[in-house]
Amino acid sequence: MAQKRRVVRGLDLVEERLFTLASEYPGVLGEACLATLAAGGKRVRPLLTLLCSRRGEPVGDPVLRGAVAVELVHMATLVHDDVLDRAELRRGRPTVAHQYGAGIAVSAGNYLLARAFSELVGAGATAAVDLLSATAVGLSEGEVLQRAEAHDVSIGPDAYVRRCERKTADLFSAACSLGALLSGAPEAASVVAEYGRLIGLAFQVFDDILDCSGEQAATGKRPGTDIRDGTITLPLIYALEGRPELAETLRRPAVSDADVDAVLSAVADSGALGRARDDALRYIAEARAVLARCPDTVERGLLEQVAAQVVDRYS
Repeated sequence: MAQKRRVVRGLDLVEERLFTLASEYPGVLGEACLATLAAGGKRVRPLLTLLCSRRGEPVGDPVLRGAVAVELVHMATLVHDDVLDRAELRRGRPTVAHQYGAGIAVSAGNYLLARAFSELVGAGATAAVDLLSATAVGLSEGEVLQRAEAHDVSIGPDAYVRRCERKTADLFSAACSLGALLSGAPEAASVVAEYGRLIGLAFQVFDDILDCSGEQAATGKRPGTDIRDGTITLPLIYALEGRPELAETLRRPAVSDADVDAVLSAVADSGALGRARDDALRYIAEARAVLARCPDTVERGLLEQVAAQVVDRYS
């Protein structure tokens, strides 16, 4: 299929450029950047940039720059998040913070973030730089929200969604918009942006469900990481409605493994995981409805497959 070959080739070029940029800096900082890249990932965000570019045409340099920039921003936020969370594992591998120390990790994240914008500036589109800049600010706001709301068992679904939009969904949305803007398909930009926002929300809800129910071998991190960090996610919000006694444990600044296991068991028994999954599926359904009114200048069929794959990630 010509469309898939075009996208696969585009992802190969993105990966090559990421490796080049990550390896440019000498010494231990370069090693830390390469370690971040080597941890892998599904490259969902650059994939969205490619799929939302004008279909039927070769992937041009501006679109590739946008795809690379989006992934560099994402990589930078992961490195910084692991410093703040004192995380030891990411995708089953030692985090940069754990392997090289917090100082090197912060510097590596800063470098990746700076390279993201220097890469995007080369695309020659001021609107694209403005969009990604605003998104990066939103990512910082989301992190501030998450820290401010840590162990706050009073937050509800609306506050959770607001945080998820800043920390996850806005970057998905920007990835989609950049593809349209940088390929000369501005008529599709606002529609694919909404599609990306909804996919991002579903992605985050499923990720939070996995934190409560997944196996470490599959998720690459310990179950109950959010409980240990004090991050009140949608499954925990729903579980608290029927099991308010969980609040005592979730408020604590430090919890034991036994406490985490007890909360995870209570969440599973409460029906909260099913409710959260229903919300995620609703976001997917809304994203598909958005695609139905999207101009036929983007890869609508492949974007539909992305929506299905987000569901498969949990099923």
